[in-house]
Amino acid sequence: MKKNRLTLLTIFATVVLSACSKDFLNNRPTNAITDDQIFNTADNVETVINGTWSYMFESFFTYAVPGYKSIDLTSDAMGSDVAVTLKYGLRDAYAYGEMLDKTQNRVGAYWGLLYKVIDNANNIIAKVDNATGDEGQKAYLKGQAYALRAYCYLTLASYYQLSVKTNPNAKAVPIYTEPSTSTTPGKPRETIARVYQQVIDDLLKAEPLLKNYQRDGAKKWKIDLHVAQGLLARAYLYSGKYADAATKAAAARSGYSLMSGDDYNKGFNDVNNVEWIWGHGQTPNQSNASYNFNYLDVSSAASYYYSFMADPFFKDNFTQGDVRTRLFEWDTTPSREGFLRYKKFRFRDPQAMVGDLVLMRAAEMYLIEAEAYAESGNQGKAVEALNTLRNARNAVPYDPAHAGNLKDTILLERRKELWGEGFSLSDIIRTGGTVNRRAFLSFNGGDSIIKVPRANGTFKSVKAVGHRILSFPNKVPFTPNSTNYLFAIPIAEEQNNPNLYN
Repeated sequence: MKKNRLTLLTIFATVVLSACSKDFLNNRPTNAITDDQIFNTADNVETVINGTWSYMFESFFTYAVPGYKSIDLTSDAMGSDVAVTLKYGLRDAYAYGEMLDKTQNRVGAYWGLLYKVIDNANNIIAKVDNATGDEGQKAYLKGQAYALRAYCYLTLASYYQLSVKTNPNAKAVPIYTEPSTSTTPGKPRETIARVYQQVIDDLLKAEPLLKNYQRDGAKKWKIDLHVAQGLLARAYLYSGKYADAATKAAAARSGYSLMSGDDYNKGFNDVNNVEWIWGHGQTPNQSNASYNFNYLDVSSAASYYYSFMADPFFKDNFTQGDVRTRLFEWDTTPSREGFLRYKKFRFRDPQAMVGDLVLMRAAEMYLIEAEAYAESGNQGKAVEALNTLRNARNAVPYDPAHAGNLKDTILLERRKELWGEGFSLSDIIRTGGTVNRRAFLSFNGGDSIIKVPRANGTFKSVKAVGHRILSFPNKVPFTPNSTNYLFAIPIAEEQNNPNLYN
């Protein structure tokens, strides 16, 4: 952590530049920017938070790690419902050979990104009150910083330790809430329960500060009260506070309707979608984050990697007439024959290779309500929330008298509705679940020949292919509550923080 903190002022200079604050910088060289100058006005603080967001989502660590959203890609690649092709990018995460290795670039990139954003948020929280400018602006900037810090700690809680239910006292990650300097000592890991409490505390502080903030409709990436409430709903659900989770989920989705079936099939690429509560917009001039579509988009000619094919059995979870089934299509390209396309994500502008990134939707809030009510024993409310979503998707409503276990049904509905949005591995971890990948049927009873479906309904006999990863690398089967699901802490953190394991 120490090396990361040494670069703090460099990051501030970078984010100020990326936010294009020409009046602030004037003709001073970058290395002449002082800490006092960065935070001396509310407008400058807003420049910092804007630039921090840009750093978070638009920074390339490698082509396989295009900013924060690649964490979501990794989560889904390590789950049950994506069959990653052997193309560059996510194949090692899918095979559980990357995120367990503390020396890997992706491991270091995620840790560094999250803690650098936390450092920026800490400085904003500590210094914005002393800035000159409008008090209302300062209040919402502080609220946004609290929520952004909470978002990062919620991400860390989701991937660096098993669930609170499994062991609330298990050590997860360090917590930093004060501005850091090169002499700030590294902190030890806190318990997973303490990390979740930090997330909740930050968001409860953010709510009143954001109460009067009216977000510009063209800037849906900005954190407003609905976003803070949605993050609270996640944090409450993940930490087992179910009544609060349901309440906050309903508040977060207030004013947001579920999209139509036609809109569902437009490619999940437009931040103006009526259902999107939070999203990161892209333009031809600001489109680094759009690179994620090269992995998600499996049907556009412009897409380069088309990595995120659906698990071939995923479509069997949907009932006939469900609008989401329109997205399935068997790939007939010779090199990809037998892969199942799920055309949920497509570049909005294939020529410019641009697409907006979804971060929070009303559908997720209905699913949080359903799960929270089910866990609380309120079956009626749980079914009502679940069926509100199912009816919008033209799916068969859940009937308690004839259907399966309600909790299992809701978790499956999350997999169906939120596919590709980054919840797969985090849901497995928080619920004590397991990856569930099934093998193709053997064509002749042997291990090397399998049959894969063609678009015309026939089958092709092919050799077993590498993308069907059905166990951990040591051949141990996927099991619930396995530490193999957790992201490794990077070796650089271990080397530079002697207090980490205290």
